[in-house]
Amino acid sequence: MKTTWMVRAGRGSENIEEFLRLGIVAMGDARLGKLSPSQTKADLLRLYAEKYPEESEGTRATWASQSARFVSEMKAGDGVITYDSERRLYFVGSLTSDYEWAPQLIESKPHMRRVTWAGRVSRDGLSAAARNSLGAIQSLFKLGPDVVTEMRELTVPLDAPIESAAPPPAPMSPPIEGKPRSDAELSAEMFDKAGAFVEDAISRLDWQQMQHLVAGILRSMGYRTQVSEEGPDRGVDIFASPDGLGLQEPRIFVEVKHRPGTPMGTKEIRSFLGGRKERDKCLYVSTGGFTKDAHYEAERSSVALTLIALPRLRELLLDRYEQLDSPTRALVPLQRFYWPSR
Repeated sequence: MKTTWMVRAGRGSENIEEFLRLGIVAMGDARLGKLSPSQTKADLLRLYAEKYPEESEGTRATWASQSARFVSEMKAGDGVITYDSERRLYFVGSLTSDYEWAPQLIESKPHMRRVTWAGRVSRDGLSAAARNSLGAIQSLFKLGPDVVTEMRELTVPLDAPIESAAPPPAPMSPPIEGKPRSDAELSAEMFDKAGAFVEDAISRLDWQQMQHLVAGILRSMGYRTQVSEEGPDRGVDIFASPDGLGLQEPRIFVEVKHRPGTPMGTKEIRSFLGGRKERDKCLYVSTGGFTKDAHYEAERSSVALTLIALPRLRELLLDRYEQLDSPTRALVPLQRFYWPSR
């Protein structure tokens, strides 16, 4: 079984479009300058100490280990995956080059390797153990053989139709073996994994439950809501206003699309905005995320429009959870968990 690596496309998958369009994976940072496979981990530790004297030794050691792996340990022919958190898709490919210094491609991530992307895997189809392993917070890590096998079995071609499948609920997975990590790293990973599993729980809702979840969040903010019944909704799934009648502003029109893996584009945005007045406020919720052009369309709109993908919906749910009414909490039952702050 060939070695397979996870390389994250930045926080919130901010560079996923560049990874896929350019056929690359990349890491930061520019402050280090061009690196060489001949540099040892000790060399990188000294370089990080010089460039980041304000960081702890443990943090610098983690960064040095990841840089050493990216520059020297990864090989052409190795497998590689990356993750699009908006669409909940893992993209699967193979490394086709050695390390390259390429600041002209992604300025914040100038350390680069070329990739041939061949397929994708929906997070919703993975076992809880695999989702737990893939939730590790590191920007770069090696996948275990069980995860590699499961990913290979579930990989479909890039152009295959996207099928929605709710992620299976499951008990806590066993801890991942590896090098001891600091309390701060463990804490960050715990919160990242918790957030990912909350997104899994949201994704398991059906389309009607998703509408009621969004409406419940709006009610927790002080609005009164009307949720459209099943059938033609004339482009509005939820209407919200302070009085519930639309006589007081703001008048909020909400479209909810629960299609994991399917991003909404400019056509859907324009259709939703048709007939809206300048003083209206609009929300478009898409669990499959949005295309880059859809974001541009929203920015250019003369009507106030906010796009909400699944990661932002999860943040809103957690921020407002204590204020939610009982029916809304029942859609995504959560329990409070305490972790030492220092």
